[in-house]
Amino acid sequence: MNPAIVWMIIGMAVVTYIPRMLPFLVFKGKELPPFFQGVLKNVPFAVLGALIFPSILLIQEGNLLFGAVGTVAAFAIAFLGANVILVVIGAITVLSLYSVFLM
Repeated sequence: MNPAIVWMIIGMAVVTYIPRMLPFLVFKGKELPPFFQGVLKNVPFAVLGALIFPSILLIQEGNLLFGAVGTVAAFAIAFLGANVILVVIGAITVLSLYSVFLM
């Protein structure tokens, strides 16, 4: 194996590890104020929304209704209390039926 590739892998491992370990070292034994705890608890949902929203608009080129149907189906199934896997499977099923029968 090329030594440059090995060093590149080691470098990537180090720069990936540092941001994961720094918060543990900096905040060890300290508790954040409740406001910051609330903000940090909502970060995963905000990131997930930012990743998913463009896909809703671009799932099928030139057909925004396709993404809207899948989104409405996913929201409806989630509103009924289904877990994430069932929401995904349900939205895929609805979009499959939509593409077979209505397109």
